[in-house]
Order: sequence, then structure tokens, then C-alpha cells
Amino acid sequence: MLRPGTIISDRYEIIDIIGTGGMSDVYKAKDHKLNRFVAVKVLKAEFSANKNFVSKFRVEAQSAAGLMHPNIVNVYDVGEEDGIHYFVMELVEGITLKNYIEKKLRLSVKEAISIAIQVSMGIEAAHNNGIIHRDIKPQNIIISKEGKVKVADFGIARAATSDTITSHAMGSVHYTSPEQARGGYSDAKSDIYSLGITMFEMLTGRVPFDGETTVSIAIQHIQNEIPSPRDYVAEIPVSVEQIIFKCTQKNPDRRYANVAELIQDLKRSLISPDEDFVKMIPMPGSEGTKAISDGDRMAIKQQSYENYGGYEQQPQSMMMQEPAAGYGRQRIEPDYYEEEPVQEYIPRESRRSRAEEEESRGRKQTPSKRNAANHKKSAPPKKTNTRRDYYEEDEEDEDYEDDVDPKMEKVMTVLTIITAIIIGLVALFLVGKVLGLFNATPSDPETATETEAAEEVTMPNVIGISLTEAKNTLNGLGLAVAESYEASDKYGQDIVMTQDVAADSKVAKNTTINLVVSSGTNGVMVPSVVGKTEAEAKVALEAEGFIMVKETAESDSVAKGSVITQNPQSGSSAAAGSTVTVTVCSGTAASEITVPNLLGLDETAAKAALTAAGLKWTTIGEENSDTVTVGLVVSQSYTAGMTVAEGTSVDFVLSLGPVGYSCNYSVGAPGDYSAGSEAIVVLTNNLGVELARYTTSSFPFALNHSGIVGSESGAITVTYLKTDGQWANSAPVAVTFTKE
Repeated sequence: MLRPGTIISDRYEIIDIIGTGGMSDVYKAKDHKLNRFVAVKVLKAEFSANKNFVSKFRVEAQSAAGLMHPNIVNVYDVGEEDGIHYFVMELVEGITLKNYIEKKLRLSVKEAISIAIQVSMGIEAAHNNGIIHRDIKPQNIIISKEGKVKVADFGIARAATSDTITSHAMGSVHYTSPEQARGGYSDAKSDIYSLGITMFEMLTGRVPFDGETTVSIAIQHIQNEIPSPRDYVAEIPVSVEQIIFKCTQKNPDRRYANVAELIQDLKRSLISPDEDFVKMIPMPGSEGTKAISDGDRMAIKQQSYENYGGYEQQPQSMMMQEPAAGYGRQRIEPDYYEEEPVQEYIPRESRRSRAEEEESRGRKQTPSKRNAANHKKSAPPKKTNTRRDYYEEDEEDEDYEDDVDPKMEKVMTVLTIITAIIIGLVALFLVGKVLGLFNATPSDPETATETEAAEEVTMPNVIGISLTEAKNTLNGLGLAVAESYEASDKYGQDIVMTQDVAADSKVAKNTTINLVVSSGTNGVMVPSVVGKTEAEAKVALEAEGFIMVKETAESDSVAKGSVITQNPQSGSSAAAGSTVTVTVCSGTAASEITVPNLLGLDETAAKAALTAAGLKWTTIGEENSDTVTVGLVVSQSYTAGMTVAEGTSVDFVLSLGPVGYSCNYSVGAPGDYSAGSEAIVVLTNNLGVELARYTTSSFPFALNHSGIVGSESGAITVTYLKTDGQWANSAPVAVTFTKE
């Protein structure tokens, strides 16, 4: 875990931890180069040691960095320093969808659909760029303070699937697709399934499948049909229910073909919620077995004859042909025998004459013919079915039908062997693909390929030209440049004075060429950086053309991460490009403290627990909660059980109790009310539960009722005595409550 004040890549200063997960920790940081706050996700040490995972992590983060969409948490940078693998992304101030659902128990239909549309738009943008998320869940969806919905964690989703099955599945098994649960291939439709589960949870406040172990939950995803969300919330429209059903089909082919189709149905459900317009895709083969005609069979045999150059191979035990769109598969009924020998194609009308001719010649049966004949005689009788073979079976033709051309038998044997080899190679390739044996991993930047290492270029003479021109020349040859500065009265400012590789000599590509550049005759004033943070000092020195060299030391008077001393001193003159050594405070050795659990404690008890643990607090917030008693802790900035440095501030939030509403409404007299008679005014909430009852004999009646919890609207009904002496109830008047 990184401490506050840590600088990554001389640019990102860690400010505080935001959260932690199974594979990574997320920190709030300041980008000193662009002067903005960002979120830095750092891969945990146990995954950083896995080179295969790290390479995939780097590739996927770089791919995700190309995604720029308002509904995606954008990735800005990716890198590695001292074994720390990280990527930098947009800092979104807000709340996760998971926490939002927990706070509201469940969302209204319109709100859930609105969120689903925004999530879908972000996923669609990723799919259009060839990136599959593979871990869509409420925990990875953020709602900003402005109400914008953003999908997070595109950077590591794909990389995590092959090397972090256990930890990854532990957090996501409630939302995983059946194909992911089986460990099989997953694609864009897996994201659609997970989004369907997320919609189910938004609308019902619960997940469709739950259990004591991850394995039991995964099995439910594979075997059990998803329950109807309307079983839990009856007012969910039928169109929304059908959208969820289509998203969560076990067979990926029965889900939405793409996210664009899903977005179209979601938008339509807002306009026509009670219309059943979702087109469900039928199960393959749902129309049952369909017999084919004799004409179809003859066409198949004729095509087989043409394809094999005059020889026909008998149908195998089962032939399947792809159905037309919307129909089940058509199946040719199998022959009783699993295999039949290949025989020469002879029109039926000429078969009898040839058999008689051969019989008249007295030709003896070959061993192969005898074996075939014996096989046919000993086999069970053929099952009766409604079809007719292209060759009709006549008893006198039995010997001929079993005749096998020895040459053709050899040809088919060779073809069978070749086919088996091809199938084996294809299977081997697919297995290797699944195991990642054929996946190309990024090459180590420290080692060039043999071709690059062997290729050499001629070093040019860059002395006497400007640094910019020298860099362009050397970079064009595939050489890197490192420059340093020295004062000179011979060369003008920014002119190259020396090069460490002699001109006209051979040098390997990717070699770094060290150039000494003139800073001119006059030195540059060294700025003061004492007391500044390391990042601020680096920016200030580099702005004047200096190179900062860092050393560390402990100090009780200077804040950790700030500069204690510098050399040369501020105000002195030094050549541009020269080094300035700064000593940065590393702080004092601090004990590691385990954060106590503050949830459910009152303010006094929470402060006492932090003090006893050697921790502090800075901010004590307040927010409404429907589940936590007023005055008790709802949340804390560091999760209980985490390890932090002694003296770290752990902020917490106290409950204000449920959100309260009031109703202030002037109730008018019903049209046929008998003036001066008694009337009863009843206030109910949106579920029909009575909140208050008043008796009056004068109108208009001022209804003022406060302390309403759990409802934002309701209705007012008046029971009154009519002018004819009969009692009646007025039509309910809808009212909207005011938040207190």
C-alpha cells in the first residue's frame, strides 16, 4: 500500500486512498504536470509478480486509454516504476451504483432504465473499439455528483479473466454469465448478460441468484432460469421484464445481438412501458425434427456424386443442415448402420444388367466382398421409416451393393487419416488459444529483438548544430538522445558541443547518445525549492532548465515529501542543464495501525476508538439513512481492517435518519357538500397507507402534516355529508410532499 506523499514517475503525488479491491488499490492523486486531480489504480504486489498478467494488464490498459466517452471513466496514462504497475484515470467524485442501490433499497423504473441506457452507451463505445469489459456489475458503475453515469475498470477486465479466476470470480459471481461461469469463451454478449443482472438488482434491490458459496451461485447461473423481477416488484412493466429476460438468456445466441439493439428497446420502454414489444429469439430446434422429401434426398446424393468426381459417399449416421433464419435444424433420419462402404455411382437402371453380366462371367467374390456380405447378413434388420433411399434395396442386388472398389477404399483411408490429422491440429490450436500459448505478449522494453540488436547505423556528426536538429537527426536513425548542459563562451546557447559516440562509427539501433549542450556564457539563477513538495520542486527546477537529483533524509521539522535542503543554494548561478541536488524528507518511522470498525458507533465512541488506535479524524459528515439510527456512524473513509500509518486521519459520516417529508395543502369543499356539516379529511402515502386523519366542518381546510418517511407523494380524500343527507367520498387528490 502506498503512503500519502509518495511520488510516482516524478509526476503523480499520492494524496489518499479511495478504495481497495481484489486485484488493486485506488488512490486519489495530484498530477503536477497538468495540475489536476486524478485517480491512480495500482496493481497489488501478488499480481505484479506475474509477468503474463502484467503484460496483459499493460496491453489492456493501453487499449482502454483509447476509449474517450462521457459514460466511461477515461484512462489517461499507464506505466510502471520500481515494480509498481499502475494506470491513471479520470477522478469521478460520486457514489457507486451498488452503494446507491443500498441507500435507496431499490430504484424506480424510470431511474433504473435511465441508468441502464447510460451504462449501455458506454459499453457500446467499448465494444465498437474491440474491448470487452467482462466484469459489468454495480460496483464498477459510478454515479457522479452531477448525475452522470460512468462505467469503470475497462483497463484490467480482459487481463483479469485468465490469471485471477478465483479472486475475480469472488467479487463478480453474482453477475457472471453462464459461459464465464463454465470457464468458456466470453464475448460482447457476456457484458449484456451481466447488465441484465444489474438491471434486475436496480429494480428489485436484490440479485436473482444467491448462495453460501461462489460455486453454488455459478451453478445457478448455468442451470437455473432467472426469476421474474415482477415476482418481487409487481409494478415493473412487462416490457422491462422482457428486456431483462432477453439479456439473461443462458444461450448467448438468444440474447441481444449487440448493445445498440438493447438501447433501442430500453428507450422504447420509457415511451411504451406496458407494451410487450421485445422480440424473444426461439430456442434452436424448437420446431422439432422436420422430415425431408425424396427430392431433397436425391439432390443431396447427386451433389455428393458431383463433389467426389463420380463417387458418392453414403450419408453418415447423422447429417445436419443449417436452418434458415427462425427455423430449427432439419435432420436426415440416420441409417441403421453407422457406416456404409463407399461404392461406385451407377444409375439404378443399369445396376441389374451389370450384376447379371458379372454373374455370367463367374467372377468370384473378393475377400472384401465376402466380408461386406457377411456383415450385411449378420446385421439386424433395418429399421422402418418413412423415407426411401436413393438406391432401392432389392434382394438380388445385395451382393453388388456391398461391393467395394479396392482403389477407392485406399483413397478414402488416406483421406480419413488426413482429415483426422487436420482435426487434431485444429483442436490443438484451440486448446493452445484458450491456455494463452499463442497469445503474443509485449516484448520487454529493456531487450530489443535480435534483428534490431543486429542492425547498425552510421553515427553522424551533430557537433555545432542545435539540440533540436540533432535530436531529429538521431531519432530518425533509430537512436535515443540524452542531453546535459555546460556553460560555454565558444558555442551559443542550445548548440551541441560534444557527443560520446564518434562520427562515422557504427552504432546499434536503440543506443542512447549522450550530448553535451551549451547553456551560453551566462549562468541561470537557481530557484528556491526548500519547503516545496518533491513534485513542485521538480517542476520549478525543470522550468529553468535544471536536472533534479533527489536524496532522502528524515526530519522532524519538515513535512514528509517536502524538500529539506538544496545544492546549489537558491540565488546562486549555474549552467542551464546542470544538476541540482535536493534532499527530500522521508518522514519518521511510523507504526502500522489497523483501522477499527466505526459503523454503528455514536460520535463520541467513534472518536474514542480512533484515539485509542493512534489515529485521527478531520471531517465528520452527516447524511440521511433509511437503515442506520440517527447519530450513529453510517460510513468511514478507511475500511475496517485496513492497515494505515499511525496518525492517519480516518473521517466518518453520521446518520441523520431517514429523509423526512411534509405535506402542506389547502383542501377545498366538495361540490355537493352540505355547508357546516362534519367532514373527515384523510391523508395517505403513495402505497395507500393512512398517514393522518382530520375532522372539520369548514372549508378550505389547511392540511399541514410533517414527519413523513419513505414516501415522496400521496393523496387526500374527503368523506363528507352531501346536501341530500347522504355520506360520500370525494375523488382522491394527488399531492407531492416537500422534503424537510
